[in-house]
Order: sequence, then structure tokens, then C-alpha cells
Amino acid sequence: MDGSGTVLPLQEFIASLDCASLPRILQVCSGVYFQGSVYELSGSEVCLSTGDLIKVIGLKLLSGSCVDIATNSTCELSVDHKGLFKMVAEDMPYDSLEEMVSLLPVGVDTVGSFSFISRSDLTIDNFTVPAGQELTLLSSEQGCARCQLTGPEGSTAEVRISLNHCGAFYECQSEHGYSLEEILSSTRLRSRRFRSLKAKACGGPLVLTPIYQIEAIMHMRKNIVNFPSSLEVDVVDVTNECKNVEFVKPLNLIELSVQPPDAFPTVAEILESPEGSRHFFSSTWHTQLNKGQRLVLHGCGQTNMVLASTPKGRKAQQYFLIWGSYGGRLRRKAREFCSVYELYVASCRAVDGLRVSVTRNCEAVEEEGLPELDIGDQLDVLRCEQVELAGVGGDKQRVEALVCRRTAEEDDDDDDDDEEEGDGEREGKWSREDTICLPLYMGAQFMEVITDKKKYTLTELGKESLLPLDIKVATRDPDLEKDPLSGLPALRLEEASVEPTVLASLLDKPQRCFQLPTQWLHMSVSFTSEALPWPKGQPPKLYQETVTEVKEHFYYEFRKLTSIEAAPPPRPPKRKMSVGKPKKPAKSDMSRPATPAKSRSLSSSFCQLSVDSEKQERSPAPPPPTSTEDAPPVLPRKPGSKTGSTLVPNTYVERPQKKSKAKVTERHNSDSEHDYESMEEMVRNAQESVLYY
Repeated sequence: MDGSGTVLPLQEFIASLDCASLPRILQVCSGVYFQGSVYELSGSEVCLSTGDLIKVIGLKLLSGSCVDIATNSTCELSVDHKGLFKMVAEDMPYDSLEEMVSLLPVGVDTVGSFSFISRSDLTIDNFTVPAGQELTLLSSEQGCARCQLTGPEGSTAEVRISLNHCGAFYECQSEHGYSLEEILSSTRLRSRRFRSLKAKACGGPLVLTPIYQIEAIMHMRKNIVNFPSSLEVDVVDVTNECKNVEFVKPLNLIELSVQPPDAFPTVAEILESPEGSRHFFSSTWHTQLNKGQRLVLHGCGQTNMVLASTPKGRKAQQYFLIWGSYGGRLRRKAREFCSVYELYVASCRAVDGLRVSVTRNCEAVEEEGLPELDIGDQLDVLRCEQVELAGVGGDKQRVEALVCRRTAEEDDDDDDDDEEEGDGEREGKWSREDTICLPLYMGAQFMEVITDKKKYTLTELGKESLLPLDIKVATRDPDLEKDPLSGLPALRLEEASVEPTVLASLLDKPQRCFQLPTQWLHMSVSFTSEALPWPKGQPPKLYQETVTEVKEHFYYEFRKLTSIEAAPPPRPPKRKMSVGKPKKPAKSDMSRPATPAKSRSLSSSFCQLSVDSEKQERSPAPPPPTSTEDAPPVLPRKPGSKTGSTLVPNTYVERPQKKSKAKVTERHNSDSEHDYESMEEMVRNAQESVLYY
């Protein structure tokens, strides 16, 4: 339909509009909708004033408006309405059979759904159809209407009537049912009146009109608006008069990344700056992405990126996105591991095996089956398997352990005789390779042994190693004005990802490009007709910024999306509590496995709760006795002791069981070692009693 120059209500115009004719430009000519107030629907703000231009670019069927002609009441029905409607026969006659057929909503799928009668007799060749005889229209073909005639005894006959035949033809009421979606989708059906098949005879005729959601671009507006066609405004079609009017079509970065290649390079204007991403990026180009800024868009595609971070230390950590085209040379750095479990995780990701050197002595714990490790021992990680280790009381326990091949240290010829003798003993002890099993819960200190001094590109390093990986930049990227990675002592490559990006540059520096990650920058731009800032056919050489500094918030959000939830390290097996005399803490305690962070905090809190509960259950100490008859005998002093000096109790003499004032005095005057043993004994007994319970 071309309604140019005709003023129509918006709903009537949209209902009669053919979607194939889009886009259409409409002008509002009925005053101000809601007196100029902003009308908001589905997150879009619409203010339709007199003279506004609307470019309709899309229609979507929302629902149907149902108007009862008898009561003038209106209701809205959803598109999936289950009820059926029958068409109301027209009261006015048709002057010719051709007029009737051209206006009837019949088709191949509705054969036999329409019947009519003639006011006068119809003479067809030598056959006469009496007036008032019902005829059923089957089809129209070759200038004739093929109809079926039903006789009084149920007999049928087929006749052909010329479409040019004139007379007075009336529709017969049909009981054929139409769904709401069929009615709203057909132009012919929408022009007719209907009744519900379930409605009573007194129900008035219904007029069914579609309600569309209009997707449009408004003149002097920089965003796409959506509003229903039921707004009570009048419009006029001015498509032919406004062909040269430029309507801005905003695009976000995701829509921009799927544009065809021939759309680039081009100049675009920023309509909405990425305000929400100020917590993500620290690069200089991000601060220049302001509203109204012009950008040169060079292209789009899928880009490899690696998230990297500096080691934790005295200085604040820095985080970077390194793009796959980074031109610097990288050298691998040795990693440090604080437990066997960390060593196991790294070995699972190693491509060519893993070799480490022990950096802290760990004495053997025979009752727990933990081996001895000396500084300088080199371990080649072989595999992880379940092994049986000796437990307390001689019981065997099956635990996950890392099987390693241990190699002895090399001797130093410059040591003195004593050291040479010690080295000889060490050489005699570790004169050959042996295989040891390290439980995954064991705590130890290791340093990765790296003999490879090769310089890699980021792509080569990604093919030969798995992340995470510690590296150092050996050669800076020559295409960068200032490589922020070249001065760092170390850098850890954390996670890798492939994401869609848009390659852009500022209009005044078209050769200095940077990547816009579409998933992390929420901004909108629009193409402009501005010329590119270089001579036609002579694009400049592009220098891409391959390192983007990001903030801590971006680092953790990126890790949430890319990292896989790792299983916690295993906890040590439960120990059987001994009932004998507790032993003094040995030096080998330093080599016991370090509990993982979560388990360690739980163990500490559990011990604290045990001590607190013991303090609460223990009755208060009795007051000191007033007489000295119950006091224990005083032990003889050693020769040469001075009067008034602090007495050191003889710890090898059995203490009396009954508490006394003298004993309390001696306990307070005892040295710090005796106090430490008493507290250790108290905590151990409390823990054993709770675990035994």
C-alpha cells in the first residue's frame, strides 16, 4: 500500500502496510501524544510530536484488538488465542459474481467454506438455477466460478457460472471457523466482521485488528525505538518526499563485529561512551572513548588473547591482556611450588614432563610414611597413583601420591676436607637414582628446573606449553611505542581465550590501532559519511597495540568466565590417637605435609574450639590452703645454689597429684620450656578426647 498524502490513524496504516515495502518514512500530524510527555514501552522512550519523522524498519505481531460493534467495548487478545471465529455474512448484495469473488477471503485451503444465493433465477446454458437456491463456491478459474449445487434429495451437481454474470448475489452464513492468527495475517479477513463460535446469538459483531510492535528510527534520535501500533496518533506517508533524509542507525560492538568485510574501513561516531567499563581498562585509548569522538574502524574478527599478571609482592599487582599478535620474545621462568599437590597440578599441564629441585629440607616421618627430601635433590615427576604408606600403629593406608624419580646432587670440588667428607657421605647415600612416593597432601618447597634458554613468540609458547606459565620478556615488541611488559621482572600467563574484537583507531592517529573487545565494552556507534583520513587507495601501515592494561575487577571477572573450577587438594588421612605418653615435638614436624589453605584454617579453628571447650568444662581451681600441713615435701637444693634464687623443679621426679600452694608457686616460677610442655600436653589431651568421642 502507498498511502502517500493520506492521513490515517497509525494503527490503521500499519495494519494495511505490506512488510515487503519497508522501510517507510512517516510524519506525525495529529498533535502531541500525551501532551509531549515521554512514552516508555519495553525499555524504549518515545515522544511523538507534530512534525516528527519516523522511519519504520520492522514490524512484529504482538496481539489482536477486538472491538464489539454493539457495545463499542474493546479488549486485547494474545496471538495464540485458542478460540475460533466465524465470518458474519454481509447484508448488502454484490452486483456481479466477479465483484463477490474478488472480495471473498477464500483460497485453496478454504474450499467449500463459502456459499451464496441469487435473488433471481440463473440460466446457465440449458440449466436454470431457481432463485434462493444455495450455491457453494469451489474455485474460480478461466473467467468462470466453479460452484456446487445440492439437490433436494442430497444429490449434487457442478455448474460453471461466468464471472461477468450480473445480478444480486447474497452471502450465506457460514459456520467455518478461523483462528485469530489466520484472521490477523490475512488482509481480506481483517476487513470482515466476525462472531465467536461459542458466543450467544445476541452477541454483537466483532472487528479484529492486529497490533504490531513497530521498530523504527526517529529523526534526530540516536537509538532504535520500539512502540505499539495502537498509539492514538495520525500519520502520513512521506517516503517519496524524504528519500534523502539521513536517519542515524546505532550499532553496539556486537552488532558491529558481524558486519560484512566490505563495510570496513569506515569512519564512525561514538553515540554512547562505555561508562560501565571504567572499572575494566587502564589503557590510554579507553579514556578517549567519549561521546562524539570519531573512530576509524579497520575491521573485525576473532582474536586470541591471554590474561597475564605480575607476581604478588611489595608493589601493587598489574594485569594485562596480551593479544596473539604480540611481537615480543619471551623466555620461560622457573616456577615455585609450595606443596606436592601444586606440583601434581603443574605436571598434569606439562607437555614434555616436569623436573623440579627441592629448595627446603624435609625430614622423614616414618610413622606417616613421608620420605626425606634434601635441598638440591632433583625430582622427575613420573605419574600419580594410589600407594600404601605406613601409618600410626603399623597400619597401611592407601593415599594418592606422586611418583617421582630422585637424582643426587653434584659434588663441589672446592669444599674443605670436612665438607668433602660430608659430600662423600651424601654421595654414598644418594649414589644412584631411586623412586619415591610423595603424598599429595605433603608440604614441601620446589623450584622448576628449566634448561631451555630459547626465546619464544607468544604463539610458539602457546603451542609447546599449557597455562599457567611464568615468563619474562626478553625482547620488547618493536611495533609498540612503549612496551609495558619489557621492564617487568616476571609475568604469569593465566588464561587464554578467543573473543570477537573490532580493530579501531582515533581519527587523528589512524595508523595507531587498538582492539575493542565486544564482550567487555558496552558502547554504541553509528557510521558516518565522513571521508577516511588518508588518500584514496593509499592506506597507511597499521601499528597495533598488542598489550592492554586492565584492572583487578576485569581480572577476576575474566577468570570467572574462563577458568575451570579446580578440585581442592587432598587432606591428610585420619591419624589414630595414641593412648600412651605424648611425645615431644620432633624436628621432623617441620617436614610434615602442609595442610591446604581451607583445611588448615579449619584445623586451626577446630583446635581453638577444643581448647575453649576444655576451659569451659574444667571446674575453677580451688583456693590455696591456709595451712602448710598438706604441702608437698621440698626437694633438696643443689650445691652452690644461692638463697633466694629461682628454684628449677626437678622434672624427672614424679609430681605429687594433690595441688598445693607450694606447687602453684613452683609452677609459676618454672621456666618457659616447662610452660610450653604443659600447654602442649593440655591441647593434645583435649584434641584426643574430642576426637575419641
